[in-house]
Amino acid sequence: MIRAPHKTSAWPLAGMYVVLVVYASLYPFEGWRNQGPLPLGFVLAPWPKYWTAFDLWANVLGYAPLGFLLALGALRTRQGHGVVGWAGWAVGGATLIAGLLSLLMEAAQEYLPMRVASNVDWGLNTVGAWGGALAAALLERLGALDRWNRFRARWFVPEARGALVLLALWPCALLAPSAVPLGLGQVYEQTESGLRSLLQGTPWLSWLPPLPNVGVDVPGNGSGVAPLAPLMVWACVVLGVLIPCLLGYCAIRGIRRRALFLLALLAAALGANLLSAALSYSPAHAWAWLNTPVQSGLVMAGLFALLLLRLPVRVAAALLLVLLGVFLSLINQAPTGPYYAHNLQVWEQGRFIRFHGVTLWLARLWPYAVLAYVLARVWRQRREWQDTRQVEAGHGLG
Repeated sequence: MIRAPHKTSAWPLAGMYVVLVVYASLYPFEGWRNQGPLPLGFVLAPWPKYWTAFDLWANVLGYAPLGFLLALGALRTRQGHGVVGWAGWAVGGATLIAGLLSLLMEAAQEYLPMRVASNVDWGLNTVGAWGGALAAALLERLGALDRWNRFRARWFVPEARGALVLLALWPCALLAPSAVPLGLGQVYEQTESGLRSLLQGTPWLSWLPPLPNVGVDVPGNGSGVAPLAPLMVWACVVLGVLIPCLLGYCAIRGIRRRALFLLALLAAALGANLLSAALSYSPAHAWAWLNTPVQSGLVMAGLFALLLLRLPVRVAAALLLVLLGVFLSLINQAPTGPYYAHNLQVWEQGRFIRFHGVTLWLARLWPYAVLAYVLARVWRQRREWQDTRQVEAGHGLG
């Protein structure tokens, strides 16, 4: 009997990491020009004159997760099928794919004025991917994958793969600057600004409503932007914690495991916001975002989450959809203001120039991805329930 392949989160995570690599390699995606007929001429170029230890390690470590995820996906897919020597094929295939991706990125950099193609980078990327793939094979050899399977069977429901991927991305999304702490999904002003640019010079421009809080004279503010009321900040923080919490409840079995997950979630929220503030400003201002409404919101969110520990999975999914609607409505009414613009400027001009766009898009789209995932899961379960009822009805007629 042929066994169905294991479902693993490694494949979607590997795909997302490929997108991150492409973005980091080709940013800022402008100024393309043709420098000659040899896009792969860098392969035979001599050793570069200027390099640093940081560049070397960055190229190695940057591709290690990709190799790890690709090999892990291959090992998890064929786990339990008794394929002799499959670990070697998994390591070799992951290294080859990552090496070809690096070669393609270096060749594309030949056409960008702000980037320099390098055979050293290509080699170090490939070595890093090989090391990551080797680590995945070693974990499989030591039985770590079997232990993970047992752990996942105890902790998570069978349909938890999508939720686990979204939960893994949540702390990364929190690293992006936001108008409100934990305020993911703010797209209204960006969307309307894009529509205004698109409809400029057309009669449909007047159809658009004015931007929220624009042109409001706020005494003592000087920015012309009304700040969000403390109660609204509190509500956004509470909902910003409860949404990933309920997403975890949709995937995690048992009250004790949900309680441990809640503690880890709160720690991740604090850690991600601290890191974002420290990198945007300085370590001395890492706690500036943790004001009274935010502190109260975190405490109340923790208390509400404790009260919901026994919530059934279906009820948690329904409540999650309701809270998502309320949260997105609130967060898209929050004005960006000068501090948010300053944060974006720091990220755009500082050390995150290659990654700020990825984190910003992740911060804007994460709640909508959760919405799509939960709706798809509810729809799939509803179809399965209807099919079961039809089968039972058919047996009853027979």
